[in-house]
Amino acid sequence: MITTHGSIGRPVVRALVSDAAEPVLVLVEGAAGTGKSHLLKELSALREAAKAKHVLWQCGAAETQPREEQWEGPVLLLVDDAHRATEEEQQQLRRVLETPRLGLAAVITYRPEELALPDLPLGRPAVRYPPSLVVLRRQLTVWDKERTGRVATKVLEGRCTTEAVDRLHDRSGGVPQVVFDVLSAMRRYGEHTYTAEDVDVAGAPVRLTELILSRLSAMPPGCRPVAWAAAVVDEPASESELVAASGLEAGQGGDALLMALKAGVLVELGADRYGFSVPLAALAVRKSLAGPVRRRLHERAADVLTRRQPVPWAVVAGHRRAAGGGRGWLRSVEKAARAAVESGRHQQAITLLEQTLASPLVPPPARARLAPLLARSAVTGLRSDQTVAVLAQIVQDTTLPVAVRGELRLDLGLMLCNQLGRFAAGLRELEIAAAELEEVRPDLAGRAMAALAMPYWPGPSLGAHRQWLHKAVAAANASEDGILHAAVLANHVWFAISCGDPDAWELVEELPTDSTNPACVQHAARGLCNAAEAAVWLGAYEQAERFLDRGIELSSQSGAAYTEHTALGTRLLLRWWTGQWTDLADQCERFIAATSDMPVIAFDARVVRSLLALTQGDWGATLSWLSENSRISWQNMPTPLSATVAGALIRLSLARQDLPAAAEQARTAWTNATAKGVWTWAAELAPWAVEATARAGDMPTAQAMVEDFAHGISGKDAPAAQAALIWSRAALAEVKALGEAQGRDGLLQAAKLYREAAAAYNILPRPYAQALLTEGAARCLLEAHGPRTREAAQTPAGAASAAEGETASTGMDRAATARAVDELETCTERFSDLGATWDAARARALLRVWRPAKKGRPPGRASQAARLTSRESEVGQLAASGLTNREIAATLHISPRTVEQHIARAMRKTGALSRQDLQRRQS
Repeated sequence: MITTHGSIGRPVVRALVSDAAEPVLVLVEGAAGTGKSHLLKELSALREAAKAKHVLWQCGAAETQPREEQWEGPVLLLVDDAHRATEEEQQQLRRVLETPRLGLAAVITYRPEELALPDLPLGRPAVRYPPSLVVLRRQLTVWDKERTGRVATKVLEGRCTTEAVDRLHDRSGGVPQVVFDVLSAMRRYGEHTYTAEDVDVAGAPVRLTELILSRLSAMPPGCRPVAWAAAVVDEPASESELVAASGLEAGQGGDALLMALKAGVLVELGADRYGFSVPLAALAVRKSLAGPVRRRLHERAADVLTRRQPVPWAVVAGHRRAAGGGRGWLRSVEKAARAAVESGRHQQAITLLEQTLASPLVPPPARARLAPLLARSAVTGLRSDQTVAVLAQIVQDTTLPVAVRGELRLDLGLMLCNQLGRFAAGLRELEIAAAELEEVRPDLAGRAMAALAMPYWPGPSLGAHRQWLHKAVAAANASEDGILHAAVLANHVWFAISCGDPDAWELVEELPTDSTNPACVQHAARGLCNAAEAAVWLGAYEQAERFLDRGIELSSQSGAAYTEHTALGTRLLLRWWTGQWTDLADQCERFIAATSDMPVIAFDARVVRSLLALTQGDWGATLSWLSENSRISWQNMPTPLSATVAGALIRLSLARQDLPAAAEQARTAWTNATAKGVWTWAAELAPWAVEATARAGDMPTAQAMVEDFAHGISGKDAPAAQAALIWSRAALAEVKALGEAQGRDGLLQAAKLYREAAAAYNILPRPYAQALLTEGAARCLLEAHGPRTREAAQTPAGAASAAEGETASTGMDRAATARAVDELETCTERFSDLGATWDAARARALLRVWRPAKKGRPPGRASQAARLTSRESEVGQLAASGLTNREIAATLHISPRTVEQHIARAMRKTGALSRQDLQRRQS
């Protein structure tokens, strides 16, 4: 039951069940649709009222009037719609209430806006309530946004956005009946997710429309224009504004407003502010007006609103357009857009300008003025396909001045790259813009050149980007334009840090973060966020965190929504590298959902979510997070991201023992990395590419990869790449040693390199990479010392002396092996702490070889036959994540047949119905 009665029910129950309680009357007022009838149903269903006589009275319906003999004993009198009571009904109610009997609990509901006399629900004169009667007044209020959201979530089965709930609450006024009616109109079956647009499409419900129009029609015709004006203004307005917008004379308009308030058409919304209690009611009234009447009302509303300070130009523009457009409309649009841009409300400017420029009524001169404003806002704001379509059409207009066309092309190119991920098309537009603008607008040409200097995008080589950077810096140095300097510097910072330039950090300090020019501040914010992302790829995590904090702060303050969102994606990458994995998967999924229409911004979150899936053995999800609902393949992601994904997929092929696929992936990815030439970004690719190439038998190419990588990062400030270089050498040494007959020394050298790499990653810090490398070192050491020392490894350190004839070398083997086993156990725990279940299972499998669990059980301990063994649990987790028996066998170094047996036992013990069901049964 939905319990809305609250404090109303308590005095009612007391009067019915207590012999000493006085009779009670509760007057309940609430506007139409606030749940008065529902309240009475709740009260009639109260368990405590079961033994009382229920008298249900619907005023205005003669058949429900109670008989006098019904008043004996405990009585629950529920009177609905007292505002409709006839004079006879009022008199009968007065008799009951003026001579109440013990055990009477009366609840009378009414609409205060429909009472003939305010605050007199039973008419005049006032009722003579006796002293023995407890009289209370309660008011039903509308729902707040939280409750509206709960109801919407239930009715729409959770398939509604936050924006939809916000719009529903705003347009319904929180009136329960209106909320339910709108939801009923919205509801469709299937997997549709409901948005704010669905609320708008639902329109005004029938019940609300008929109610407001019936009240309006009851008003004298000469008074209705003031209500029409309120419907067209569609926001709280003063008396003078409504009278002026209605076209009535001052005195007549004042009387009309009083009549509208008395009729319940309009309500007082604040000090000298009037309007409809439910905004959707205004829509119903507007739709009922004839076109010419509505157009004149919009004209007058626009004139009225221009007298406000500050002038709400966006609202004025809407009224001008509804009145038929014209020069006044376009002037209002331009003022509204400029005001929005100056205050950082770029999305509002984008929406307004898109709607305006999409109209064929806009003449070429106005289009030339408004289009650059749209382009500048769109580059700073979030993605809009419509903006791109509008700009792509406008730049084809050869009648536009070259400077205007070039500026539009510049912003179009930036949007294609930054927001839509159409990199090749975007770079082409930027190159054309740089050529078009070089003579007429060198400042904008410099910005185009700076954008072309960004090596982040796939395609041109680092050398080509460097040439564009030199041109951009030269253009900035030749100009006194502070905005151009800030724009070029923001990209220069990215370029320098990405390339591992030791002097790059000094460039960050030059960003104009304290500028009084909003455009310069936006570029400074972008420069800081650029620096943060470049630092993340470099492995400079402390600097990245510092830049992110300041960059996000500046982006938010300056209204640079796109920059702010990119920084939030960078933060997800930072948390991945630094091992802050708690709730990281959920954070990524929420970010992906929030940026679903901005594929470039969502890239970081998709990659991190994919990498998390890989560590958990969910190899199907590893691929699906990269491709599902994304318009751009991972191969076409920005260069550092695609290199990272390539490294992960090579690793996945290696785990599946598919060496040909791993080697082919390594060859392709390495070719792409070499062509781009930003070797610091090969850090996440190199170790896996080298290992795959070496294991496929192409040792010379693997050696060449290591040498190319070393040469590419020589002299660079690139801690992650330097650590990855050691890792690559370790992987190469391990594969080489395993292929030699006498590979012990090679394995020891590989173990040494793995430990050096682990120490380097520990400094960064990168806990997951450190654990992988610690595992690698232990693996090589154990392989080097061989099976002859396994029994020794199971002996606690410092145990009794070796057997007779044992050499000092064997003793050293035993100590080294014991240390390796301890390290393997430590990194297994680290994997588990991070949540890397696949890695933990693999490391634990190797650990069992060298430190197997003791067989049997201590005397007196109960049998564990009905419980999963640790191996069965391990196999069950991997099976539930989607790995095949062959893949699990490769991970745990056991046979597929053994895997099959473990899964069968696990399913039998847990009662699981499928491999997927194992995860739930084990948790």
